[in-house]
Amino acid sequence: MTDFLIESIGFAAGCCTTLALAPQVLHTWRSRSARDISLSMCLLMVIGVGLWAVYGFFIASVPVVLFNLLSFVLALAVLVMKLRFDGPGSK
Repeated sequence: MTDFLIESIGFAAGCCTTLALAPQVLHTWRSRSARDISLSMCLLMVIGVGLWAVYGFFIASVPVVLFNLLSFVLALAVLVMKLRFDGPGSK
């Protein structure tokens, strides 16, 4: 396989997995509720994609770094909304 094909697969996979978080972010924002979302899942997701981004940096993989940083931002947004909308002191 050529390097271009391998990188293309990485970019395609990154697009799919990163875009998969977007509907959840939008739904949570619009509904102002994250009751059905597990706090532990959110925490693990944020930590996991953050670590994947660091790993991608060390192996110098642009798709791994780029898409995991984007996923980190999206997962962090869900986590923040979970804490804000459904945390202690919320309605």
